[in-house]
Amino acid sequence: MTSTIGQRLAELGIQLPEVAAPVAAYVPAVRTGSYVWTSGQLPFVDGALPTTGKVGLGPGQVDPTEAASLARAAVLNALAAVAEQAGSLDRVKRVVKLVGFVASDPSFTGQPQVVNGASELLGQIFGEAGVHARSAVGVAVLPLDSPVEIELVVELR
Repeated sequence: MTSTIGQRLAELGIQLPEVAAPVAAYVPAVRTGSYVWTSGQLPFVDGALPTTGKVGLGPGQVDPTEAASLARAAVLNALAAVAEQAGSLDRVKRVVKLVGFVASDPSFTGQPQVVNGASELLGQIFGEAGVHARSAVGVAVLPLDSPVEIELVVELR
């Protein structure tokens, strides 16, 4: 018997958040044909950023392990936007592409490990259909001083 994505989320102890309200002039996601493209999603939890700042290894910086957890929160916000467009995450045939932006201290080069927080969760949720192409990009600053931002492209059944 095949498990639904909703059941898989419950098994993982995950509840999708409400779709995050845009912070500027855009929509959370757009569907075109059999694809959904999300806007960049910040790691909002209950409508607020749990932490802000640059990711790095120095004092006052966001620890990379915490940033990976924030990437996980951001991808859940992206999945909420996908679900709103698709009607259900059970319609996701495959996660095609993930783009992760990491607001980084200039000396920090661990962006791939930070973005793994999002990538690994997609694998746990979707299995083989969650394996995706990816970019992990270090940037100087993100909106609202967020440490991470995640975009997704998914194909629907």
